[in-house]
Amino acid sequence: MSWKKREVKVGNIGIGGSNPIRIQSMTNTPTSDEKKTVDQILRLFDSGCEIARVTVQGKKEAYSCEKIKNYLLQNGCNIPLVADIHFYPSAALIVADFVDKVRINPGNYLANIDDENTRKTRLQEGLVPLIDKLKKQKKALRIGVNHGSLSSYVLEKFGNTTEAMVFSALEYTDIIRGFDFHDIVYSMKASNPIVMIEAYRKLETKLQSLNYDYPIHLGVTEAGFGIDGKIKSALGIGALLFEGIGDTIRVSLTEDPCNEIKPAKSIIDYFENNPRCDGKKLSYQKIPKDKTDVILYNPSNIDISSEVDGVFFDEDVSEEFLESFDKKGVKVFNDGKFSNFAEITSDNEKEIQNIIEKKPSYVFLSLDEDRINKSKNVLAYLQKEKVTFPVILSFSYKGDIDSVAINSSIEFGTLFLDNLFDGIMIKSSIPTEEKENISLSILQSCRRRIYKTDFISCPGCGRTLYDIQEVSKIIKQKTSHLPGVKIAVMGCIVNGPGEMADADFGYVGSKKGKIDLYFRKEPVERNIDEDKAVDRLINLIKEKGFWKDLKIT
Repeated sequence: MSWKKREVKVGNIGIGGSNPIRIQSMTNTPTSDEKKTVDQILRLFDSGCEIARVTVQGKKEAYSCEKIKNYLLQNGCNIPLVADIHFYPSAALIVADFVDKVRINPGNYLANIDDENTRKTRLQEGLVPLIDKLKKQKKALRIGVNHGSLSSYVLEKFGNTTEAMVFSALEYTDIIRGFDFHDIVYSMKASNPIVMIEAYRKLETKLQSLNYDYPIHLGVTEAGFGIDGKIKSALGIGALLFEGIGDTIRVSLTEDPCNEIKPAKSIIDYFENNPRCDGKKLSYQKIPKDKTDVILYNPSNIDISSEVDGVFFDEDVSEEFLESFDKKGVKVFNDGKFSNFAEITSDNEKEIQNIIEKKPSYVFLSLDEDRINKSKNVLAYLQKEKVTFPVILSFSYKGDIDSVAINSSIEFGTLFLDNLFDGIMIKSSIPTEEKENISLSILQSCRRRIYKTDFISCPGCGRTLYDIQEVSKIIKQKTSHLPGVKIAVMGCIVNGPGEMADADFGYVGSKKGKIDLYFRKEPVERNIDEDKAVDRLINLIKEKGFWKDLKIT
């Protein structure tokens, strides 16, 4: 789907062209606190981060970037510095003298112009000073569209859609290209991986039709923290990298930014050791499915969650042990009751045809290499032969919990996001409960199976008005037993209300030490004292009828 992009230089780093996929992160310190920000960037640099972004709210933060850049160089660190601009074009014009790239958000940068007749002229006039300065200094611009902060003009024209995101990016691109400026990078971020992938695919298709060969930065915004955050990021970024889309990435976690670098490296490592899309035009149908089975391999004598549909043993187990699964309604795949299953181990059509002729009730697809391409080949052949038996993907993984989570999310996520296949089974030496958690988290992130509360939380930046890392953990601890309920925890109002548009409840920093609470898209309480806000959130969940008492077993 992709084609080779032009190289855009960001400081001493090249993006696109023949360069490797670059790793980015963003500080969460106040930019005006130059020492803290420099210390964090130095730690990011030592961790392997290649490009660092800082938030620039106003002139004070813009001038701080001059000192930050100088301090970094004095410490022998030449990492490119990017200024993140929202709402305030004057700050962009100042900071362009000190940083290597400026990121603007079309949703709130010169965006309050709704009259179509004057909009293009005003945008053109407003962008002239910034583009002129960037062009003279040979610096880059990122057009960073966020699903949660589209302008009122674009929302009125297209609604809150991926088409609106693409229009927003290209509206600014066409104006900027009028100044013969081409050092452009795009991002199209959303907290929902499905929306994010759709937006990037549509952008890539449109860019190809226009022959705009600008590189692309990938990320799932507000992914959260811990394993869940890594899974969301890996499956969203991984699905696009598999297709050849993406030249630089960020794994956004509600954690210390340095924790983002290792999973980003793992995602890139996967594609250095595995092929991307093989380019074949396959004919298969995406069939809507109510849910996806979760199968555990060799679970041994532990308590299996009711969310798990099946277990698979490759060793003898007692009848009494098997009966314990029967009582929970969990399928057992090798005790005689479900013996009519088969295993496909390659995409060889002759082997597949032999399996079809056995007319199995279930099929395990077990592949050792090039799994995404070969799985799609198998699916295309099965559908051509009009075969309808369920196919469970059964892949083996080595390494620690994080490694298994990243690699399985890329592979299963890429296949399940497009609504393909019927089941998931992770074979690994990690604890069974971790395999179960990873499997279910992948399916929840793909919206194929909802089994727990869905949390959206931003990584935090210099705009964040409270300790979002600690508060996110507290909220998750108190509300994680509410399947299907979506709770958004946002640092500030820049992307907050928009990115949590499909959330049931929102917790947003409004002022220093103050929190706004939202139900659906509407604010219901404003400027609550921070020390009371979590309890008020729980009360709001109860008032709206979404609360369930936590069952103690």
